[in-house]
Amino acid sequence: MSKTWFVAGTDTGVGKTAVSCALMAAAAASGFRTAAVKPVAAGCDNEGQNDDALCLMAGMTEALEYSQVNPIALEAAIAPHIAASLEGKTLQASRLVGLCRGVMLGKADFVLIEGAGGWRVPINPRETLADVAIQLRVGVILVVGMRLGCINHALLTAEAIRRDGLQLTGWVANQPGPRMARHEENLETLRQMLPAPLLGDVPFLQHWDATEAAKHINLQSLIE
Repeated sequence: MSKTWFVAGTDTGVGKTAVSCALMAAAAASGFRTAAVKPVAAGCDNEGQNDDALCLMAGMTEALEYSQVNPIALEAAIAPHIAASLEGKTLQASRLVGLCRGVMLGKADFVLIEGAGGWRVPINPRETLADVAIQLRVGVILVVGMRLGCINHALLTAEAIRRDGLQLTGWVANQPGPRMARHEENLETLRQMLPAPLLGDVPFLQHWDATEAAKHINLQSLIE
């Protein structure tokens, strides 16, 4: 089975997709075959496709069908369980796990499963997207959006991951907008308090480019 990580965020809009593409670009530069899955995406275009999923497809080395990368594509850009309810659909962690495993069993040896929003995003009244990572028993990469409040969000998320019995295998500091005040001090606090290695400090790029962002990523601790 491929080496797989679940990419979680401290919140929505922190740059999970951008960081996932940067991680895949760094892995590809090291000779790995890459693939990614966004099992649930809410917010699609007129063709029923999600921008984040399309970005993941453009960033991976393996040629996968859209339905493999984003098997559950919901129209409304709202919480997944609400969007699914509006379409008369029921989301189940066990089904999402099976869909993810289909890609994990493929030819890629570096696979990312991207969540939606934060760690505890509901998919039905009893389950959250965290249950997908729990059932897959994979390590977690946390994307920390470097903005006011990030320390609290990051520490609480790391605590939740640990309580769920999973390993936080690394984290990435991502600047989703103009550089936050006291960036270095916030970064150092997170470095000292998060129980996992820092994989990268990705700056805000006016014109996003995964290859450029990958220059700020170090995968050594993951690859080892």
